[in-house]
Amino acid sequence: MSVVKVIEVIATSEKSFDDAVKNALDEASRSVKNISSVYVKEMKADVKDNKIISYGVNAKVSFTVDKLNG
Repeated sequence: MSVVKVIEVIATSEKSFDDAVKNALDEASRSVKNISSVYVKEMKADVKDNKIISYGVNAKVSFTVDKLNG
């Protein structure tokens, strides 16, 4: 039997929201294995001189862990 855990991460990109989500997944996968999904909880964009300068996401990353015996 396995258990699903969830962590919350914040990531940004100067390109797009999609790229910010990819950055969140890439960074989380450096220390977490068995990632099964990413849920984007919030999105925001920083604006300067009426232009978007960065995109940000607050995302929940779900991953499975093996249940320890005992």
